[in-house]
Amino acid sequence: MILIAHRGNISGPLPEKENNPRYIDFAIETGYNVEIDIRGSLDGELFLGHDMPQYKITPDWLFERAQYLWIHAKDIMSLHSLTTHSDMLNVFWHQHDDYTLTKNGYIWAYPGSVLTPHSICVMPEHVDDSYEDDDLLRCAGICSDFIERYK
Repeated sequence: MILIAHRGNISGPLPEKENNPRYIDFAIETGYNVEIDIRGSLDGELFLGHDMPQYKITPDWLFERAQYLWIHAKDIMSLHSLTTHSDMLNVFWHQHDDYTLTKNGYIWAYPGSVLTPHSICVMPEHVDDSYEDDDLLRCAGICSDFIERYK
């Protein structure tokens, strides 16, 4: 099972640390994949940040961690840039869709959505009563602010 720390969170949300490159690296070093939020600009700059650009990063930073990252493109510029320039990066975009596909072909399942063997269960803590243990065992992975619970 793929265990994904949402924005780097392992044992609960810490908004002041989320999407910080050091926080992400800590989650990776602890043994988790990480969902990150990326924002782009017209001149090609990339930033980490959920609601706004917060931490400037380089493409090299992404490529060095590519095998561990689930990259949520937060705007059209980052989506375009990251999906057209590299097959190495697992990128996706969504709002409140029940499902979206990541570039690597996983089904990113909105909280409470039906799960399949190739889906990622997102934030099961938001809908605890919607999933049985068997549902969580049947999916490909889990993305959570409390990912250590699923280890």
